[in-house]
Amino acid sequence: MSVRLVLSDVDGTLLTSDKTLAPSTLEAVARLEAAGVAFALTSSRPPRGLAALVDPLRLRLPLGAFNGGMMVTPDLAVEFEAAIEDRHVGPIVEDLLARGLSVWVYQGSRDWYVLDREGPHVEREVHAVGFEPVVLDSFEGLRGDVVKVVGVSDDPERVAGAEASVRERVGESVSATRSQAYYLDVTDSRAHKGAVVRYLSDHLGVPVTDIATVGDGGNDVDMFAVSGVSVAMGNATDEVRSAATHVTTSHDDDGFAGAIETILALRG
Repeated sequence: MSVRLVLSDVDGTLLTSDKTLAPSTLEAVARLEAAGVAFALTSSRPPRGLAALVDPLRLRLPLGAFNGGMMVTPDLAVEFEAAIEDRHVGPIVEDLLARGLSVWVYQGSRDWYVLDREGPHVEREVHAVGFEPVVLDSFEGLRGDVVKVVGVSDDPERVAGAEASVRERVGESVSATRSQAYYLDVTDSRAHKGAVVRYLSDHLGVPVTDIATVGDGGNDVDMFAVSGVSVAMGNATDEVRSAATHVTTSHDDDGFAGAIETILALRG
């Protein structure tokens, strides 16, 4: 078969647990380039959280930030943005808070707001994205250009319940997916990783059947469903692995390099 583009998730896929690029990963991306296969990234991260990956990976294609809520060039110029409708932002935030989740709000390409700097996984996010949040007393009145709302809890059942509740309350106007067991990402319905596959397909003139995707989270299933080939990481849940056409080892066991080896082997 023909694979002309590989689209990869970042956290839990491209990066190891300590948020670094393994030597095998850099070598695998170089192998793609040598084989004439394009490479692109999509992530639940904001654009600023992807900037540090551009140079070491020699990225040239648009980046799918916020699960596709924003498409940016490698120098972070915005090409496309799908903000959540203002009328839905308040109810989403209220629902997540009422269910005992911490809430983060991302506005535009640069601003990240929290209520508690010491809240669960805030420090982890700071380390991942490379910048500090703005601490607010309330999200009241925070409207306009809200691209992502995140509910955070170390109780997976609570996160799953919040996912179902948001979908029931707001319906088809938003996409609610779990990028990790402890994160619920809520974006506009146009913002999901399947849409990133289609965006890059149009951008490059490459059929979606010639695109391979690699990921580990529940938010990656949408891009698995659209692409011609999909590889789930060994650290993914059973549900995510079952949605992919192939499975590799974990992100801490050279799994990304294994995924690329599988994809290149399919090209013959």
